[in-house]
Amino acid sequence: MEKRKLDRRKFSYYMRVLDAHTEKLVGHLADISADGIKVDSQLSIPLNVDFMLRMDIPTEISTTKFITFAARSKWCKPDRFDPTSYNAGFQITAIHPGARDIFVRMFEKYGTQMDSNTKLDNDNFWR
Repeated sequence: MEKRKLDRRKFSYYMRVLDAHTEKLVGHLADISADGIKVDSQLSIPLNVDFMLRMDIPTEISTTKFITFAARSKWCKPDRFDPTSYNAGFQITAIHPGARDIFVRMFEKYGTQMDSNTKLDNDNFWR
């Protein structure tokens, strides 16, 4: 499969991110890139932990009901506006090619290009 280079984008669609094994809510998608996601969470996410994540897919994107992918938590910090919430970055470590195609379609349909004024402290998810 062709590896596309996708910029980081703010995600404009309310989408839950679940732990695929426990089906517990990890958080809500906030930013998306080719290699990872940022979630807003009520949990403090432990660092450098491998997760199997699941996202339910809107019907306008695919007939597939959900995708799963492996991701490693890379950073987590308190939200600067809501002290009861956290922002966490995950690097995608493995994703099936079909799920990656769906991920790219979500990125293209719901991702809003970020300008220099919208970029946050963690410009790179993986630091």
